[in-house]
Amino acid sequence: MEALFSYGTLQQSQVQLDNFGRLLDGDADSLVGYRLGQIKITDTEVLKSSGKAYHPILIHTANPDDEVAGTVFMITELELIRADRYEVADYVRQAAILKSGKTCWIYAASDSATLVVD
Repeated sequence: MEALFSYGTLQQSQVQLDNFGRLLDGDADSLVGYRLGQIKITDTEVLKSSGKAYHPILIHTANPDDEVAGTVFMITELELIRADRYEVADYVRQAAILKSGKTCWIYAASDSATLVVD
């Protein structure tokens, strides 16, 4: 099983059903040294599933005062590949260590991510 930290739309029931064919059980945790930004979604399948034109995205700051709350889901390798397909090119999957000490996968801003400026 793979640990995946979700802080955004992967926590939504419809997104889980569309991508994994089931609802996921998870545990609350947080990621230190990151803050949330926002990106505009144009992928029609992602828009249809999430119902949201703007999605949150993790931005690495290395600041210990920055923290993002979320949920850790245990998923299969195949489900992780499905999650990779759901996330648009602005996201990159990488390993991280959560506040609890658990190692997991996260989707953070890629170098080419186009962030929405407020």
